[in-house]
Amino acid sequence: QVQLVESGGGLVQPGGSLRLSCTASRIIFSISSMNWYRQGPGKQREWVAGINSGGATVYADSVKGRFTISRDNAKNTLYLQMSSLRSDDTAVYYCHTILPGRGDTWGQGTQVTVSS
Repeated sequence: QVQLVESGGGLVQPGGSLRLSCTASRIIFSISSMNWYRQGPGKQREWVAGINSGGATVYADSVKGRFTISRDNAKNTLYLQMSSLRSDDTAVYYCHTILPGRGDTWGQGTQVTVSS
């Protein structure tokens, strides 16, 4: 069974940093485009950042310049380095990919709380 498992969430003060990880199993990770999404309290899930198999990255305007998405194909792992965190970054963060024949595939999410 395909699995995406996120980790690295937690409580951080405004202005702080966190690095999220997403480890994938049973997919050909190296050829998969990957994304990070988030869902804040009372909000709809929103796309945050994406990276394709070649390493090209794109970001939502709200996180551009503060977040960095990256991947390590040898470890089947996706990362999201978050810095200059703000209270409105508080959300559950999800790893996502689209698999042939399966469609949208999500991890279970990891909670990030930005608060003093």
